[in-house]
Amino acid sequence: MRRIRLIVAYDGVRYHGWQIQENAITIEGELTRALRELLREDVEVIGASRTDSGVHALGNVAVFDTDARIPPEKIAIALNHHLPEDIRVQRSEEVEADFHPRHCNSIKTYEYTICATKMAVPVLRNYAYHVYHELNVEKMRDAARKLEGIHDFSAFCSAGSPVENKVRRIIAADVSEEPIEWGNGGRLVRIRVSGNGFLYNMVRIIAGTLIEIGMGRQSLESVERALETGSRQAAGPTAPPQGLMLLGIDFQNGI
Repeated sequence: MRRIRLIVAYDGVRYHGWQIQENAITIEGELTRALRELLREDVEVIGASRTDSGVHALGNVAVFDTDARIPPEKIAIALNHHLPEDIRVQRSEEVEADFHPRHCNSIKTYEYTICATKMAVPVLRNYAYHVYHELNVEKMRDAARKLEGIHDFSAFCSAGSPVENKVRRIIAADVSEEPIEWGNGGRLVRIRVSGNGFLYNMVRIIAGTLIEIGMGRQSLESVERALETGSRQAAGPTAPPQGLMLLGIDFQNGI
């Protein structure tokens, strides 16, 4: 029996998130179906990050065990022939039998994209959150950096989460922008956050908070207040899912 690791990219638009659900199409469900078709085994997939409905990924990670004799590096190519076009395995490789993507140290990096234009851009509607307002990116960047370090992120977690320990470490948080030189102009603003773990909807709440600060609806001090009080009401709203992408997971330099 060998354990195989997959690096998986997907467009999350038509999926109800990563985790298998009854009567719903999911990324994990499609991977499981495709692997069983290819290997003729009762394969079970273990994913590193259970992304939500509508969220995308360039480098999510999953593992499965198999007795198949296909060379590990060839599984990605073969598996992609069984997957829909909006899911593609980027790489496959054999790992140690005890490697578990959710139980070992890692750094995850997420990016949230905002389309700040006077008019919505239809081709970006599934991949960026549109805002009509001007955004003060400098203030958003200053606020993002206040999140770096080890903090209790209770204020940045959706209510009802069963997780008791809400202390996490953010390695880096930054905000960048680039001009849109077509159509009616505007800017693409990207929030990038790396950390050793994230709570339910944490990145989307961070994005919602920074957007509020960028619009002038909240102050820089609101981030500090949210971290100090742990009150969900002190942070901003949960930004929509379509702007969020899991860029990748680094196990080599995990903390």
